[in-house]
Amino acid sequence: MNRRQFISTATVAFVRISDPLAATALKYDLMVKAGRVIDPSRKLNAIGDLAITNGRIVAVGANISSDATETIDARGKLVVPGLIDIHTHATRVKDGPALCLADGVTGLVDAGSQGADHIDEAVMVAKSAPQQCRVLINIGRAGILPEGDTMDIRGADVGAAREAIGRNREMIAGVKARLSRDVAGANDFEVLRRSQEVASSFHLPVMIHMGQTVSPLPRLLGLLKPGDVVTHMFAPPPNSIIDDSGHILPEVIAARRRGVRFDLGNGRTGHLRWDIAERVLQAGFLPDTFSTDWTPEGRTAQVIDFPNVMSKFLMLGMPVDQVVACATVNASRVFPVFRNRGTLKVGAPADIAVLELREGTFEFVDNFGNKRIGRQRLFPSATILAGKRVAARA
Repeated sequence: MNRRQFISTATVAFVRISDPLAATALKYDLMVKAGRVIDPSRKLNAIGDLAITNGRIVAVGANISSDATETIDARGKLVVPGLIDIHTHATRVKDGPALCLADGVTGLVDAGSQGADHIDEAVMVAKSAPQQCRVLINIGRAGILPEGDTMDIRGADVGAAREAIGRNREMIAGVKARLSRDVAGANDFEVLRRSQEVASSFHLPVMIHMGQTVSPLPRLLGLLKPGDVVTHMFAPPPNSIIDDSGHILPEVIAARRRGVRFDLGNGRTGHLRWDIAERVLQAGFLPDTFSTDWTPEGRTAQVIDFPNVMSKFLMLGMPVDQVVACATVNASRVFPVFRNRGTLKVGAPADIAVLELREGTFEFVDNFGNKRIGRQRLFPSATILAGKRVAARA
């Protein structure tokens, strides 16, 4: 389906739903008018309006007739829940969260930039973020190291990690274990075991960075519990989630069945290869969530922004509703802080992304320099956080 067909598809009828208090108001704070409202949490895909008062969505429907202090004309654009990026490294720079916000990201997680020795630095940035922001503590106490976070197993310090979580419990949402051979080497299994030891003390999930591990992936998956996250799910061999015949490993299927989530984690090095993504999708194993693995450097190479990452999967054939779900409602279920986000239902916080779906010729590059051409690309158009429009990306 091309953009013209998509926009001109017969409007799905939906009934205006209003907050009783808002129904008596003469003026809303903000209206988003005439966009294609896509809310996978409600299986909604229709041309319509959103009305916002006091930071919350108070009406959703077709042709809402009311005045508003401010109106956003969303004709020809997609209106979706604010994007939730569960794997970034946005706390590496003070303005990282704000840069992501301008791209439509109204909730994010820094996934292991810092370990126990420097976690307070990441927490400070997260606390000052304009949107909801949490961090995962790297089990390697020094955080991400060029020589490998846990190549020296002494870096995976259970006591130090527990102490750091204890003093920052509100802001630390889980434990990150980076397990590639150039990060943990032959220590990968023990690094993950220690990560679970830390996480279990606080009933937190573990996110593992898979791909190119020394240990076979099935052995590592055996340590994962419901609620844990496997990121970089489209990493190529060795130890991909598919075998040489293109079949999903039975241990991967078993992990999903017991509640382990599988995440994109786009990044820039070693994580995403087109042929692996195609084979995994063809096998019917769709990602639970999309994430960017955002870094300041990624803004100009491969990642660019979250809508660009989403566009890669439009190019790979995923329907737009599924693409939006992976960036919104599915992501909202991973960490408790986002549980009332990822939706446009009446009463929800008014965190909204307005995206432009352009037609044309767009080049997408995987982590191995392979180029693909897509005919559609999403661009951030406007972001609303807690009912207020935020500044556009510079």
